[in-house]
Amino acid sequence: MRVLLAEDELQLCEQIKKLLSAEGRVVDVTNNGTDALHMGATEPYDMIILDIGLPERDGISVLREWRSAGVKTPVLILTARDGWSERVDGLDAGADDYMTKPFHMPELAARVRAILRRQSGHLNPVIEMGDVSLDTRNGRVSVDGIPVDLTAQEIAVLTYLAHNIGRMVSRTELSEHIYEYDGDRDSNTIAVFINRLRKKLGSDLITTVRGRGYMIDSA
Repeated sequence: MRVLLAEDELQLCEQIKKLLSAEGRVVDVTNNGTDALHMGATEPYDMIILDIGLPERDGISVLREWRSAGVKTPVLILTARDGWSERVDGLDAGADDYMTKPFHMPELAARVRAILRRQSGHLNPVIEMGDVSLDTRNGRVSVDGIPVDLTAQEIAVLTYLAHNIGRMVSRTELSEHIYEYDGDRDSNTIAVFINRLRKKLGSDLITTVRGRGYMIDSA
């Protein structure tokens, strides 16, 4: 799952990116509102973490412009400790959730997971796909209760498909959600990851929609 992080406090930015990357998220970072506006409007993010106090363009105006343009990506806003009015403005502008600085990193990670679950219609943090289980809290995967080791990119592919159970996902869409903004998005390598997942998790888990993409059937 791919996240845009728009935050100008560099140390905090690095901490958040490290946290989310450890959970298997692909994190793109920007430190100003101008780039945030462009990236959020043109890239297919699964969610956005948006600091209100960005330079060049403040977060509230960026969020309002996204919503006016029809961008529906879930947004979690970050606000200053005493900025209760900013929280109200952010929610009214279209934010899905907010956190007040300073905050605890585990809570941020939990809120990100909750937003992503709601976005895909999953209420339980553990996604069951037949005998395969994916714990979205830690990226752990098991088959019939037996843990299976997956690479970071294999987990990224499985996680995106699991959050879109019952829907066909193209190779292009998959590549857009598992590679960073300036990464080498080679959609041909998706087939390699799919084959590895089938070998580790069972050949029936992921269905190929010939000439179109892949899907995990709903139960």
